[in-house]
Amino acid sequence: MGDFPVLTALIFTPFLGAVLTALVPSRRPEAARVVGYAATMATAGIAGFLLWNFETGTSGYQFVEEHRWIGDLGVGYVLGVDGISLFMVVLTALLFPLALLGSAALTDRVKQFTVWMLVLEASIMGVFLGLDLILFFVFFELVLVPMYFVIGGWGHDRRVYAAMKFFVFTMAGSAFLLAGILTLAFLHAAQPGNDLTFDLRTLTEWAPGGLASSTARWLFLAFFASFAVKVPLFPLHTWLPDAHTEAPTAGSVILAGVLLKMGTYGFLRFSLGLFPQASVDLAPVLLVLATIGIVYGAIVAAVQPDLKRLVAYSSVAHLGFVVLGVFALTTQGLQGGLFTMISHGLTTGALFLLVGMVYERRHTRQIAELGGLWKAAPVLGGVFLVTALASVGLPGFSGFVGEFLALLGTYLTRGPYAVIAATGVILAAVYLLWAFQRAFTGEPEGENATLPDLGVREVCTVVPLLALSLFLGLYPKPVLDRVEPAVADLIAHVEEHSDYRQPDVAEEGPLATGTEARAGEPARGAGSAGSGDAGEGHE
Repeated sequence: MGDFPVLTALIFTPFLGAVLTALVPSRRPEAARVVGYAATMATAGIAGFLLWNFETGTSGYQFVEEHRWIGDLGVGYVLGVDGISLFMVVLTALLFPLALLGSAALTDRVKQFTVWMLVLEASIMGVFLGLDLILFFVFFELVLVPMYFVIGGWGHDRRVYAAMKFFVFTMAGSAFLLAGILTLAFLHAAQPGNDLTFDLRTLTEWAPGGLASSTARWLFLAFFASFAVKVPLFPLHTWLPDAHTEAPTAGSVILAGVLLKMGTYGFLRFSLGLFPQASVDLAPVLLVLATIGIVYGAIVAAVQPDLKRLVAYSSVAHLGFVVLGVFALTTQGLQGGLFTMISHGLTTGALFLLVGMVYERRHTRQIAELGGLWKAAPVLGGVFLVTALASVGLPGFSGFVGEFLALLGTYLTRGPYAVIAATGVILAAVYLLWAFQRAFTGEPEGENATLPDLGVREVCTVVPLLALSLFLGLYPKPVLDRVEPAVADLIAHVEEHSDYRQPDVAEEGPLATGTEARAGEPARGAGSAGSGDAGEGHE
């Protein structure tokens, strides 16, 4: 690796691409597209390099870059990546070139659109790589600006309303996040011998033992207010269907693929690490909201007349599985949550691309106005069916692995929630397959009978996402091997700084808890000595 700043390159390559695109004359949209493709492909290449050189079996941060930024205020430029953030970075780098390729039919202000998309990519990279809380917050808020302009500038009929609603909701939640960050740093600095710092590593070591339990709970709620809106978690989800429905295809792909994951990533990276006891105490509340979101999102999706809005509500249900797995506080649950974050980006991103292709042909998303599309466009119908099955969680695709692990991890500690949430899997099959039946089967009439089939460019946009979903569904080991050490370390951190102990199921089957994987240490849980009361107090 030498001294090459690979993480900085991931952030500033899209920024540089945005600057170069801005210098392209507006009368040359094809040149703007070329620069956009080059910048996103270069970023994807750097992300591939990062993935290839990432050391498995290591739980700490890798490729760390640390520089002084605002020294007097304790703010630093600190970047790092571990198993929790690695695949969010890779997924971001994968989706942006495909989103731009899927927007090749766009003819309105191509240069400006490409600039905002590149700024958006750089901002999202900063969110997943930043280890200084102020640096993280800057990128967390910067994401709002390009996404606002992408929705408001290139969206559909009610785009300005949807963009403003998205901006106001997420900005309001972020106000609580900033207050929580400042309070946490000032409380740390108030202790004798401590300097003012926003370094996540330092604060994670100090906060679990340095904060009073009531203070930790209030700070957890401050972080929760921002992350729950971003997920979005029920009942803070109302901005999402409007944003998805009115956004252009590329905006919907990025919104579903990675932007929503900023909230669940925040829970994993900050809430569990900084406030472990508060996370344990308030986990039942998060589990209730996640379970409601799973069932509610699926039921509401089933009655949507708009195909894109249906897919939007499916994201509420899928992200509910992520939150469920995270706050099950088990190794399997956290792995399932992370795996679902990856899988949802692949399958739902592909669904939004396909819905956009249907809209470009028919200029409507109303399911009642479609019908018989499979007969007119067999490749489109076949690809849409496979994508729907992957999104449902058909065994063999990545969605099955993620949801199975999330439900299994939840069942180990919170059985009733897992049983109720499992109904969401059945409901997902209902709303997606029913929508497919109405839109694609039967005899086509009118414009539906002459619908053009997918072209080579469109196939190349969607097939890589489905291929990856199939590969990870059949062989999830590359992801789990890189995720497991960080997950095991996070669970150990929660156990060390709270009265929670995850159950040990090693004696009951081939499943192993994360504590067993740490350098041969004996597992803490029901199967280890002195832990017969495991799970009590918060069960």
